[in-house]
Amino acid sequence: MSHTSAASLDPADWTQLRAQGHRMLDDMFDHLAGLRDKPVWQPIPDAVRGAFAEPMPSAPTPLAEAHQRFMRDVLPYSVGNTHPRFMGWVHGGGTAEGMLAEMLAAGLNANLGGRDQMPLELEKQMVRWMAELFGFPQTAGGLFVTGSSMANLVGVLVARTSALGGQSRKTGVERAGGGELVAYTSAAAHGCIAQAMSISGLGTDALRLVPVDADHRMDIVQLRAMVWADMAAGRRPFLIAGTAGTVDTGSVDDLNAIADVARTCGAWFHVDGAYGALGMLSPEVAPKLAGIERADSLALDFHKWGQVPYDAGFILVRDQADQLAAFATPAAYLSRHDRGLAAGSPWPCDLGPDLSRGFRALKTWFTLVSHGTDRMGAAITHSCELARHLQARVLAEPELEMLAPVALNIVNFRFRAEDGQDADALNTEIVADLHESGVAVPSTTRVKGQVAIRAAIVNHRTVASDIDMMVDAALAFGRRRRRAHGASVSPASSELAA
Repeated sequence: MSHTSAASLDPADWTQLRAQGHRMLDDMFDHLAGLRDKPVWQPIPDAVRGAFAEPMPSAPTPLAEAHQRFMRDVLPYSVGNTHPRFMGWVHGGGTAEGMLAEMLAAGLNANLGGRDQMPLELEKQMVRWMAELFGFPQTAGGLFVTGSSMANLVGVLVARTSALGGQSRKTGVERAGGGELVAYTSAAAHGCIAQAMSISGLGTDALRLVPVDADHRMDIVQLRAMVWADMAAGRRPFLIAGTAGTVDTGSVDDLNAIADVARTCGAWFHVDGAYGALGMLSPEVAPKLAGIERADSLALDFHKWGQVPYDAGFILVRDQADQLAAFATPAAYLSRHDRGLAAGSPWPCDLGPDLSRGFRALKTWFTLVSHGTDRMGAAITHSCELARHLQARVLAEPELEMLAPVALNIVNFRFRAEDGQDADALNTEIVADLHESGVAVPSTTRVKGQVAIRAAIVNHRTVASDIDMMVDAALAFGRRRRRAHGASVSPASSELAA
């Protein structure tokens, strides 16, 4: 008697699926092993893009055919952050071990919203490890989320509930006195802090952007002045968010000084450590993060410097009771028991907004266990060394200039324009030229109002020769555009411009 339902989506032939699965896995191994020989990024052809405007299929497509289409039309035109010369944004490169762990997690298909299951014990182990790494007490709670945008939102929501009390979840922010709450972060902080204030119902008008100093760190003198001014006006500082690794320059705020201000005014001290926090694994970087252990909450991403495949964000809170106060909700369908699968309270859905949660902890656990923290820390240290190598190359080239100090692993530089040439437009075009050439992918940002070529060196596969290739190509494109500019300016027009 057959035990397979006609409605089942399992394969009719497991042997055939096994063979196809091995081909798919081998193709990804080949892809990762041969990254250096491929372009970092390439434009999507119109025909390829247009083919994905097709209607939803009603009939099945053979798995082998779908796989071939992925290899032909999707893989070559991805963002490219696995490539060693991807330096555009703070994206990790991933690892083969993490990819395999993702496959295992998908096969297990566990929902980590709650219940008594071993995957949650593994996630709890990761929480304990992070509490130990960052010097948090045993009362700490933690949660895997999509990324630091969500982690920072959770931090703001926990801080809001801590300030207004649990009744605010019922009465609403305004009736609970939320209108008087104000928060502070650096003008160089990630925009997700402002977004969190918006989503929380407190509004971006309640967020004070503190100016930065010459090193692009939050100006503590200005912070104190803004806090005292708000208190004198009857407003209540409830949150100060420091940054451990700003998105533009990689600068680390003076976390100890911010913690002191937060303690004095009774505000929640949150740290956005999206990529920089894991610098605690590096003996070179860890001292720059002094004070992070004093945070009430900390947001970070394992998919950046931790090299875990996307996505794997994380929020760590000093006292899990604060998380429970902000998110735990009684519901009949989430009833807890002392025995059976409904045991194991509290559940992750009591600590954050998600009930349906994937097994993000597994690929993070595999990455840490298979490489060890010493090796992970060495990769972080190496990326900072490469940033200093890039800085040295820029300083050695008269046609290039630095636009900001190198704090960690992000370098901001640009090609010097000729008189009469728009430097911002020039450097924007150089970056686009680099992208379309496939040689390297930096990005642009603005530093002190000027467009910079921004190289964020995060990928563990990057070596010094990759940095040199990017610099050489930037110089070549810059010279070509300078010659084109010179040819387009006639002596008469030059005199007129003068």
